Amino acid sequence: MNLKVLAPVIVIITVLAVLAVSLQLEFTPEITSDTPIETIDSSELAIMETNGIKHIIPLDKIKGGGPPKDGIPSIDNPVFSNIQDSNFMSDSDTVIGLEINGEAKAYPLFILVWHEIVNDRLGDTPVSVTYCPLCYTNQVFERIINNQEVEFGTSGKLYNSNLLMYDRFTESYWSQALGMAVTGELSGYQLDLVPFDVITWGDWKTLHPDTLVLTTDTGYIRSYATDPYGSYYTEPRIMFPVEHSDDRMNPKEIILGFNQNGIYKAYKQNDIESNVLINDSIGETPVMLVSLFSQNSRAFERIIDGKILDFTYTDGKIFDTQTNSEWNYDGLAISGKYEGNQLERMSIEPGFWFAWVAFHPNTLVFGDV
Repeated sequence: MNLKVLAPVIVIITVLAVLAVSLQLEFTPEITSDTPIETIDSSELAIMETNGIKHIIPLDKIKGGGPPKDGIPSIDNPVFSNIQDSNFMSDSDTVIGLEINGEAKAYPLFILVWHEIVNDRLGDTPVSVTYCPLCYTNQVFERIINNQEVEFGTSGKLYNSNLLMYDRFTESYWSQALGMAVTGELSGYQLDLVPFDVITWGDWKTLHPDTLVLTTDTGYIRSYATDPYGSYYTEPRIMFPVEHSDDRMNPKEIILGFNQNGIYKAYKQNDIESNVLINDSIGETPVMLVSLFSQNSRAFERIIDGKILDFTYTDGKIFDTQTNSEWNYDGLAISGKYEGNQLERMSIEPGFWFAWVAFHPNTLVFGDV
């Protein structure tokens, strides 16, 4: 885990656990906006109602995480610097890397661990870059609800040990792991995912030499050189209850999760790195997973013009075996018959195994017989 830690670390994590047990704040979401929002199609989800509160998860499974609402403050006015002025960064620092229409930004986890949400925009795309340290779940959402731009904050609550965000329009609660509103007026609404990278700063700079990087000029005084979760990431213990557990992997194994039309599948990040390239299928979707950098993987649908392609990694390059066209790390064919063709990049849901399987108990696992 490439988060900055100085010794001795004040282990705030223990304090949080005590607070979570002692406070157990009552779940009382409220609708504060007077602006009506149109009825949203929630598909076939089982939306329940208890004491006037819409929800799709059991209300008694929502737990207080210790800090109150916005006690972990989101960053709503992010400040960035270019590579030349990024002396506060080390090449080994882990970042969430985001590129939209040629604009690239990096969000260091050692900053996100103190804030969990950055409300930002790249060009015309408003995004929320999110990180739940308890689950190591990284996710980027397009923060548009029913054609309206919204901001997200931290609710101070957890479900399956995972961050519950709230939107500042209706104050509905949103599961970060699901990208879905789970209580309140918007229950069942799904946010659009934006592809991103979890990658070291050094490697992200190599891929995007014009990138900007989020700075510690956040408007808050935090010890960004330390990680309040200490050794939690490598210990087997889980701080908060989850609804389902599974011993097919170590609870803190870092996996990449996929949801293809209701079929869930998990891949160990280490397996992808060791293989470099994997051809596989998730349900009816043929996929190619590739890892050319430490801690980082990308996934693409391996279909062009209705034809399923098989890929190989040879002499540091990616080729399809059907035409021997060469493809780059962005899924673009750069030579051969398919030159100029683009593979569709898939959204990845990285995080700890225990968190993925808590939400998706019927998940498949790559390599299982």
